[in-house]
Amino acid sequence: MPDMNVGGQAVIEGVMMRSKDRISTAVRKPDGEILVKTEDYHSLASRYKLLKLPIIRGAVAFVEMLIIGIRTLNFSADVAMKELEKEEAAKKGETHKEKPAKSNNLMLALTALFAVALGVFIFFFIPLAVSHYFEVNRDAVAFNLVAGAIRLTMFVLYIWGISQFGEFKRIFQYHGAEHKSIFAYEVGDQLTPERTSGHSRFHPRCGTSFILIVALFAIMTYAVSDTLYAVYTGAAPGLLERFALHFSLLPLVAGGSYELLKLSGKTRDNALTRILIAPGLWLQRLTTREPSMDQLEVAIAALKASLGLGEPEPSKKSPVS
Repeated sequence: MPDMNVGGQAVIEGVMMRSKDRISTAVRKPDGEILVKTEDYHSLASRYKLLKLPIIRGAVAFVEMLIIGIRTLNFSADVAMKELEKEEAAKKGETHKEKPAKSNNLMLALTALFAVALGVFIFFFIPLAVSHYFEVNRDAVAFNLVAGAIRLTMFVLYIWGISQFGEFKRIFQYHGAEHKSIFAYEVGDQLTPERTSGHSRFHPRCGTSFILIVALFAIMTYAVSDTLYAVYTGAAPGLLERFALHFSLLPLVAGGSYELLKLSGKTRDNALTRILIAPGLWLQRLTTREPSMDQLEVAIAALKASLGLGEPEPSKKSPVS
């Protein structure tokens, strides 16, 4: 199966799709209409040769996708809020006055910074602190195996926890719709809800499919760095030293993981690759749900717009319940 340069993300009542040169977000409004927003996309790596180098391009792509993800989530939330305001105004017999959208790059940057800081503290610092508490810091490999296991366990429990909330069920359904539509596109199937519904909602190129490979790469990288630190200083790093060392190597881990992700996409039929991505595919049983036909229609609208396959036909299904 070919590895197409297209990916996506589920948002509130919709899907964002990113192709090589476009980002499109399709959102189902409460009245049933599909609203599609498309913008040109030119990655930093496509503009600067230095940023195309292996490892570096992965670290840059990680930051870019974090910002794009937050921006598209904000867009879908704004759409939902505006529709709610219209409904409230209608109930009061008032005319809704729509305020012009304002771009707040500072707020976006602060949101992204807060999200990264919170993620680093929960999934990065806490596993290190717990591992130090159990005093396994003398052996670099053992320490990072324990920290990696704690990190994976926390992540799985987090995904399981949010999957229990009803509000996330629809987002996970849109996640499944995103995967199914991309699968249909990759094999050259017709991009219709009826055809895409027959494809799997478990996609090997999803970030969750890659979790074991990333975890193993991080364990290997940090075990080497901790060993070199001990050789150079004559002692194993303490908690703060280890945190600073590991945090400084995050761009390397992100960049290296990106290269492995691209490789896994190209070798997804390889037996070893299938073994390594299997745990992530199992995890997608939590992060995806079977979508409805209406949700598939939204994902297809986003995919077509991102690929420049023409404007989607106006859709007016039954209002969202």
